[in-house]
Amino acid sequence: MQLQTIRIDEITFKELYQLHWERVFAVCYNNLQDVEVAKGMVQEIFKSLWERRQELEITVSVERYLLRAAKLKVFEHLRNTKVRREHIQHIRMLECGSAHCTENDVMYNSLKEKVSGLVDTLPNQCRKVFKLSREQGLSNREISQSLLISERAVEYHITRALSTLKANLTEYLA
Repeated sequence: MQLQTIRIDEITFKELYQLHWERVFAVCYNNLQDVEVAKGMVQEIFKSLWERRQELEITVSVERYLLRAAKLKVFEHLRNTKVRREHIQHIRMLECGSAHCTENDVMYNSLKEKVSGLVDTLPNQCRKVFKLSREQGLSNREISQSLLISERAVEYHITRALSTLKANLTEYLA
């Protein structure tokens, strides 16, 4: 593979931004469905490109480099969101000392066990898709690529799993 070194001056940077910002935004938005977060990610990616322009060596096309950066930004965001959610849940549990919190914990654990049991009864492929979506936070596209199935099949499996859960969790939905 031939190393492609691009000298990025202000004019080249503006051209790169104009050529690629929409595709970079699309990758971020399609995975997160949040316009503001996606815009912020595009800004961070191009800011990083500008800040590292002197030492940056790109071994693939610039477009491919930027799209890969967008995917990594999305993964980082999803990971950080999950960690933040877990920390908040942990803090709430630490703050909780009353009987009311104990009751909530019992109900939460009961619901969690019920959901886990129901997920385990799903057909194999449906269970895999559901877990990748809900437990690992992967997008439909990432799941389809990982399992070598169509995005439509991923949607079908998620819908099927959610229908099964909804039908069997009516006591908790009230």
